[in-house]
Amino acid sequence: MSPSTLSSPPGFSPPIPAWQVGPSGLRRCLFRNTYIWLNNGNSFWFFPTFVGRNTIIGFRWSRRRFGWVYHMINPNTVRSFQCF
Repeated sequence: MSPSTLSSPPGFSPPIPAWQVGPSGLRRCLFRNTYIWLNNGNSFWFFPTFVGRNTIIGFRWSRRRFGWVYHMINPNTVRSFQCF
């Protein structure tokens, strides 16, 4: 999967859902637009391509770069997520 083949994410930021802990639940979001909320308060659109115990890999939407950029996330930093 190449970031150039991905379309832009939805044009909205969803309301934060209840806490969802652990990467296992995020596996159902593989290859889907997913909104991620981190413990530090940051949130962003993400397109996960791999979910492991110690890392989540995929592409993060960057408004500054006007597209998707390769990104890795530590699962312990994820507060909640919602896939579409």
